[in-house]
Amino acid sequence: MTQHRRRLGAWLLAGVVLAVVLTLYQADRTGVGEHASAPSATPTAAPSGTDAPAPTATPSPSATPSPTPSPGTAEPPPSPSASACASPGACGFPDASSTGPRIALERHDTGNMSVKKDGTVIKGWDIHGSLDIYANDVTVIDSRITSTNWWGINLRPGFSGLKVLHTTITAVPGKGPDNGGVNYAVSNMGGSSIEVGWCDISVFGNALSMGQGDLHDNYVHDLVAFRNQGGEWQHTDAVISGGGNKGRLTLRHNTLLNSTPVDRGATAAVGLFADTGVVSSVVVDGNWLAGGAYALYGGGPGATGIQVTDNVFSTQYHPGAGAYGPVAAWNAGGAGNVWKGNRMSDGRPVTPEPNS
Repeated sequence: MTQHRRRLGAWLLAGVVLAVVLTLYQADRTGVGEHASAPSATPTAAPSGTDAPAPTATPSPSATPSPTPSPGTAEPPPSPSASACASPGACGFPDASSTGPRIALERHDTGNMSVKKDGTVIKGWDIHGSLDIYANDVTVIDSRITSTNWWGINLRPGFSGLKVLHTTITAVPGKGPDNGGVNYAVSNMGGSSIEVGWCDISVFGNALSMGQGDLHDNYVHDLVAFRNQGGEWQHTDAVISGGGNKGRLTLRHNTLLNSTPVDRGATAAVGLFADTGVVSSVVVDGNWLAGGAYALYGGGPGATGIQVTDNVFSTQYHPGAGAYGPVAAWNAGGAGNVWKGNRMSDGRPVTPEPNS
């Protein structure tokens, strides 16, 4: 009997121990399961006074987050690539697709043709020759000129009102009168402004030559180097002015390229020179400029009223736009001279050297 009671007591004790163990195991299993199955969907804010960062979203592979400046520091300037420009046409400047004639042309073998009737309109002509203008208010539009003369179109002194619009003006290299070269696509020898717009111009050594005029939306390119009758390399400029002008010269929204090597006469994309008088009253605004010794010559020490604004100086031929840099001969102290908003095609600002 005593032995039976001892055996029963042992079984009861074992049962109690087993029950306790099972209870503790179940409690632990239930706690782990509840924690794993219900994660918080909203990150918990860090307690006040701690440095724990709030969780952030992982950026997509195509997006690189910008660094956040430390408190009290200025934000970093934008990367130059943010305002970079790859090519004239891609960046809204004139090229072959936006210049030249818009209609079918009829061939005219004119030779050097003199125009002497006021108000003459030449439209739709494919001219093999050149035009010498001895009349007022002549318009050349939607045409093509292929010259072997000194010029493509020349306005003679004493006449005014010439307009050259939507026209291709080129020449035949090696066939011109200046030791095989040709000099001026459009020359203004008159005393008043002329208009040249939406034209495709190539080959001529000094493509657009004038002291006053409205030159806009033109594409000047592929100037051809040649030795002139003096045996020297002809100086080449997409636009050239010799100073002494009495009216305003405006260059707005043109593509002006001078790819001529500097050791073969390259001077500038825009050359404002005081050759025949002081340079004054010139606007160079919103153009694409590339090539030359310097891309822009600014008129020299006596120049006044020169406004150079919002131009792109392209690195397509030289890292500095011109072989020696973007600009020379800029008179920063000249009355009315303004230099503003000019930049390289890679986005860097352009500032003239002091007393350059």
